[in-house]
Amino acid sequence: MPHVYDYDRDTLADIPRYGARDFGGLPALAMAKGEPLSYTDLERLTRRLAARLSALGVGKGERVILLSENRPEWGLASIGMARAGVVAVPILTDFPAEQVRNIAAHSGACAAIASEKLAHKLEGTGLTLLPIEELAREDPALDEAAATFIDPLVEPDDLAAIVYTSGTTGRSKGVQLTHRNYIADALACRVIIELRTDDVLLSILPLAHAYEYTIGFLIPMMSGAQVRYLERPPSASVLLPALAAIRPTIVLSVPLVIEKVYKSGVKPGLEKIPLYRIPPLRPFLAWIAGRKLKRSFGGRIRFFGIGGAPLEPETERFLLAARFPYAIGYGLTETAPIIAASAVGKTRPRMAGAALPGAEIRLSGLKPAADAPKLLVGELEVRGPMVSPGYYRDPERTAEVFTSDGWFKTGDLGYQDRRGRYYIRGRSKTMILGASGENIYPEEVEALLNASPFVAESLVYGDEEGLTALVQLKPEILEELARIAKDGLESAEATAARWGQAVAQALHHAVEAASRTAGAAAQGAGEAFHLAEKATSELLERIKKEANEKLAAFSRIRRVEHQREPFEKTPTQKIKRFLYPQNPQRQS
Repeated sequence: MPHVYDYDRDTLADIPRYGARDFGGLPALAMAKGEPLSYTDLERLTRRLAARLSALGVGKGERVILLSENRPEWGLASIGMARAGVVAVPILTDFPAEQVRNIAAHSGACAAIASEKLAHKLEGTGLTLLPIEELAREDPALDEAAATFIDPLVEPDDLAAIVYTSGTTGRSKGVQLTHRNYIADALACRVIIELRTDDVLLSILPLAHAYEYTIGFLIPMMSGAQVRYLERPPSASVLLPALAAIRPTIVLSVPLVIEKVYKSGVKPGLEKIPLYRIPPLRPFLAWIAGRKLKRSFGGRIRFFGIGGAPLEPETERFLLAARFPYAIGYGLTETAPIIAASAVGKTRPRMAGAALPGAEIRLSGLKPAADAPKLLVGELEVRGPMVSPGYYRDPERTAEVFTSDGWFKTGDLGYQDRRGRYYIRGRSKTMILGASGENIYPEEVEALLNASPFVAESLVYGDEEGLTALVQLKPEILEELARIAKDGLESAEATAARWGQAVAQALHHAVEAASRTAGAAAQGAGEAFHLAEKATSELLERIKKEANEKLAAFSRIRRVEHQREPFEKTPTQKIKRFLYPQNPQRQS
């Protein structure tokens, strides 16, 4: 019988020992096209790394940087460090070199495990460097030295990792996570998904993020499942063949991935079906589309986990109608990370879900929502074994996020329904106070804007004059506007064939209105460009008008501005709000 984990007793250091005993030669970790490391290999190689760190003089409690793309050796390195009692400092691969060096200095790291591609970001730190590519290579001498290695005693409350977040509010902070935090959260998530030895996970999110590490690595390694990694970033050209070849049963994602799949691949196809215009038939057609979507994921998908940011409502409505096996998880790096979730078949639009076992959640500062007075909205606060003890070498910010009676303040605002399930409305730091004291949640306004067929993304902020929306139009929409402006309005039929009648009419209306304002139809490349610019402004006004028709008076948008460049984002694809609206390069 497989080992039954207990967060009061077990640590990450125990995972390879029990894995080798319970799962032996079963495949554990592999690249998409590579030969897998078995659970027996994992035990041997993590013991070998622990012995090597000890021989280098890296002792219990010391910090070691982990900087690499996703690969089997990444997890091997993290568990090998745990066996040595070492504190891992995982760093996201897209952090610039200066930030990597700052983290190395702040954490007081004494060594680093890094890939050849990223090792240059550690230049000048003076750290002892171990190439991650070497960790799984055959080396009889290292195996012989490791044979007599005795693991130091590692306790559940020992620090396992310091995770530096880029965040959406500026300066990075080092979140301390203990062995108890990780094991507790991994166990709590089993009410949402029980993994089996025949499960295969395809990993597409960075392992340096707590969501992927806990749910996409620790839980599989505690369950005898197999994890496969992509050789390159998960673009469509890389992901689709991998899905077909691996046929995963489990995939974890941020909302942006499935939203793009729906809006670019599924939705246009549905809207070209005449019967889809008949509302009673839409659920059936969505179900058929859902079956095709599951086949595109390899046909065996039974759990598609979504976390890291809110899921766009239109996409979620489709997933529900399609009976796609998605689940929602809510949490933060500081909670290792999931504290509330909805299992497959239990999801509801905009719902985070019920608190996981061990996570106590309460709402503080309850106030009636301005747009729904019966809803009492407050800040979610949590306590439990998965909650971080605080930020590394940062007592001030640690004190800021804990209440006097020891509850962690998430900074998220939400409410609870009669069945105890939580719904998130937005961040307390982004909430905008209306002119008459109403609470406005910009995330909800943005979700409405993003539902437009013309909008890629948006960000809403407020000032003394009201709400302003920064709107990034889809590149293909801008191209179509330019095409219509250059070729003339007679291309209406071609536009309708590409986009559908409703979208085509809106685009042509924008160019037509711009032509009247300009005084004449475009002639020549220069005039066509200016006409396309004016048409873009007309389209933005239409987007604002359509959104305002669906918004309460106090949360209507006063001004819309064109965000020409893609928004800068965190690794979980949340817009870095602290960069806006102060960004001087924004253009209207």
